[in-house]
Amino acid sequence: MSAQPVKTASDKTLTGKVPREAIRMMELPRVPKAMIEGFLSLGDMSSTVSDAMDEIGLYGVVPASKLRPTIAGSRICGPALTLRNIEQPFQAYKGAQDRASRLAEIEAHNLAQPGDVLVIEGIPDISNMGGISSTIAKRQGEAAAIVDGAIRDVRESVEIGFPRWASSVSPITGKWRIQTVEINGPIRICGVPVKPGDIVVADDDGVCFVPLEHAELVLRRSIEIRDGEKRRYDDIRAGVPVPDLAQRTYVYKFEK
Repeated sequence: MSAQPVKTASDKTLTGKVPREAIRMMELPRVPKAMIEGFLSLGDMSSTVSDAMDEIGLYGVVPASKLRPTIAGSRICGPALTLRNIEQPFQAYKGAQDRASRLAEIEAHNLAQPGDVLVIEGIPDISNMGGISSTIAKRQGEAAAIVDGAIRDVRESVEIGFPRWASSVSPITGKWRIQTVEINGPIRICGVPVKPGDIVVADDDGVCFVPLEHAELVLRRSIEIRDGEKRRYDDIRAGVPVPDLAQRTYVYKFEK
């Protein structure tokens, strides 16, 4: 018997696809819009943020060779709405015959606010997110999806303009093979710990997961790096000799 929709204290109707206790947080912590705009104002966004995180001593960057973007040129930033999948312990044919799907990213879409980034700790070589899910995410106003695992229906998500970063692509459905066990709990993406509400920055070069508690500091240092590199580019275009370029300081030592 299927679970019935549930009313929560915040009067949010859930789909019932996962137990209420598996949803660790109903609403993500929110940051000022100016912070998201600040990250998006960076030129080489993920590269600059990666440099800033290095200087601050934070681990949280995954290269595009591991999480490949489906839409070249996409640049996104937003809070992480996290989801964790595991493999089902059942034969896929049995789930297909019974039409019993335990894949429940639709509940994450149900909870999403505009600008959220769905971040899935998924399963390799089996699709954790397809075209219908991408279409719902787009309608809900989500900025993108990051999937440590496989996705499918790439053409559909490209056509609707919904960017995804994923570690692999596979036509094999997860409906009968994957089970969603937790939403808005801590996850790991390519070995990087991610908490709900952490700031996700992604572009052609890769994905940065900025811990929420350090986001303001990372942004400040990223802007300093960006401004320093702009001065270097200006000197390059102005014809400053290479020996002079090598001696000039463009980005000053990081100070908290």
